[in-house]
Amino acid sequence: MDLGLKDKPALVLASSKGLGKATALALALEDANVAVLGRDEATIRRTADEIAARVGRPPLALVADITRADDIERAVRETVDRFGGLDILINNSGGPRPGKFHQLSDADWQSAFELTLLSYIRAIRAALPHMRAKGFGRIVNFTSSSIKEPIDNLMLSSTFRVGVVGLAKSLAADLAREGILINTVGPGRFATDRIVELDRANAQSAGRPLDQVQADAATGIPAGRYGTPEEFGRLVAFLASPANSYMTGQALLVDGGSVRAI
Repeated sequence: MDLGLKDKPALVLASSKGLGKATALALALEDANVAVLGRDEATIRRTADEIAARVGRPPLALVADITRADDIERAVRETVDRFGGLDILINNSGGPRPGKFHQLSDADWQSAFELTLLSYIRAIRAALPHMRAKGFGRIVNFTSSSIKEPIDNLMLSSTFRVGVVGLAKSLAADLAREGILINTVGPGRFATDRIVELDRANAQSAGRPLDQVQADAATGIPAGRYGTPEEFGRLVAFLASPANSYMTGQALLVDGGSVRAI
């Protein structure tokens, strides 16, 4: 299936590793013009080299901190300068620190807000003029399965990820007639560094070996395993493409059937 992504300019936030990196690769494999972004220059350039080796052309590598408004504005501007526009925005971020309510300070709440919600707001604000100029845009927000069911020990994530859903649902009604579609994707357990970090925290909290915690987690997934980043990237590539021409304002779980909520 041709997704119609050839030469479409795309910016993928927090794409030096994990699901962001997998999504950037999936878009590049569909011949989109991709900009990857991360805070660490060595890591993001290594990611760009790996993508170039797979697809035969390098993505634009941007060094930026998504919690800084000026960095986001610069990333959008440099993407537009390189590719002549911005048709696709993939909003992604690292997760906020784990913890229960009584363990979290005001500073924790503020930093989680800036990382997981305000960064998305700023990126959308910067991208929309370029999408409106073309009468086309696709925005995909990464969140978590906590948008449907809170996750133990992830109070910050469970709070602000739901805010992203409300943001997207509200914007969808305003943007659809302009050819701009916005959707939210909530991953469950995928084999990424972030999930290993959370599994390790849960193991330490419970006083159990990491491999036992991971085995128990996989048992609780109807699919019987963690997902692969490549599986996630392929879904996002569809949502970000012209092939998705009528789906907007939706919050989709990609979790192997883990969440039973309707």
